[in-house]
Amino acid sequence: MRKGIVQVLCGEGRGKSACAIGLAVKGVGRNKNIVIIQFLKGKNEESEISRRLEPEIKVFSFEKSEKHYCDLSEEERQEEAANMQNGVNFAKKVLSTRGCDILILDEILGLVDCGIIAAADIVKLLEARAEDVDVIMTGIVFPEELSPYVDRISRIDSVEVKGNGRDFG
Repeated sequence: MRKGIVQVLCGEGRGKSACAIGLAVKGVGRNKNIVIIQFLKGKNEESEISRRLEPEIKVFSFEKSEKHYCDLSEEERQEEAANMQNGVNFAKKVLSTRGCDILILDEILGLVDCGIIAAADIVKLLEARAEDVDVIMTGIVFPEELSPYVDRISRIDSVEVKGNGRDFG
């Protein structure tokens, strides 16, 4: 049996989620069952576009607000934090029941950064996975305490090119 890997896409640069989706598309080409769970995205255009990948790639988001998490009131943040915790619990269920071959946890590292979950919660999540399931996690900041549980870290940084003035979104 093939051993799955845990991969992290992190850093200040843009394109981490796009890279993860690219890996998902590559997995579909290898007849893999793919699940993406999005965090800290809110209900926005990007999350709606991701749903166009279905049914080949199953996309889940547990947030209800259309606003970004940082723009919510304290009461709204508590509600959304509970919704995202439901997403983490769903991820654990997917991993423990081998509900996919590749699980992408988009922006899960941001949940640690925002204090919604602890790095130890991600460790528990990774310990619940079947040995042959790949997990891809994205976020800006990588909690070093996850290092023993990760096989590959790719850091994506932005380099500003002076005089260019173009922005690719």
